[in-house]
Amino acid sequence: MTDGLWILLGGLAVVAAFVFWHAGRVKRRRRKLRAMRLDARQRELVIERFPIWEEIPEEIRMETEGWMHVFLSEMSFEACGGLDEVTEEMRLAIAAPACLLIAKRPQDYYERLRSILVYPDAFTVKNEWGTEDVNLGESWGTGSVVLSWQSVKQGDLNPEDGLNVVLHEFAHQIDQEDGAGDGVPELEETEDYGRWSRAFLPAYDAFCERVNAGKRSVLDDYGAENPAEFFAVATETFFERSKGLKREEPEIYAELVRFYGMDPGTW
Repeated sequence: MTDGLWILLGGLAVVAAFVFWHAGRVKRRRRKLRAMRLDARQRELVIERFPIWEEIPEEIRMETEGWMHVFLSEMSFEACGGLDEVTEEMRLAIAAPACLLIAKRPQDYYERLRSILVYPDAFTVKNEWGTEDVNLGESWGTGSVVLSWQSVKQGDLNPEDGLNVVLHEFAHQIDQEDGAGDGVPELEETEDYGRWSRAFLPAYDAFCERVNAGKRSVLDDYGAENPAEFFAVATETFFERSKGLKREEPEIYAELVRFYGMDPGTW
């Protein structure tokens, strides 16, 4: 074996050892953070901005609070579009619904996500054709979520309208974890994909037909844009209008109960 090859192998061993050490360090730090809980003042802020918090079972709230500490420690919050700063109230109002989604699915923690960009109100972005669209939120597979604070406030404060921009955009993040935002998040077992498809594909097709016919349902019409938006809209509805979703789309509801590990219809 040549000296160059020994050097290469030695370098690879050092890199592997560093990666292993770093992963262990992150795991230990997150374990400590997950053991922490919100203080009374922070809980008041969360309840004020995310009223369904009081309905959530205590076990799930405690899991969510632990992940909120990880989330707030690791994510960069950036004020954009003239917003003076991202306050603690804003960070908590975003972290609570975002971490509720993963409270029973720690494997879905937002590993790709690095920054939360917060605008004071709706913001404009250029679409693929070069024209400007007005948006309330976006999820980027490159590591950012973009939110309108006004929309965050409106979505959190009305827990029965089925519209919550944080739940929506972070559902996209979960969907994008496997590298494809296609409405099929990474599932536990191979056979889960067949059951998911049997529930979601016919429901999506039927939903699009209803929207095209001008018929209303418990799901917001925006879900007809594509399967990824259908999953995100279904997630919003699952948490905010659970009984209506269970009544109209029982197969989808059952899949989301399995996926998120909780049943909001019993809260």
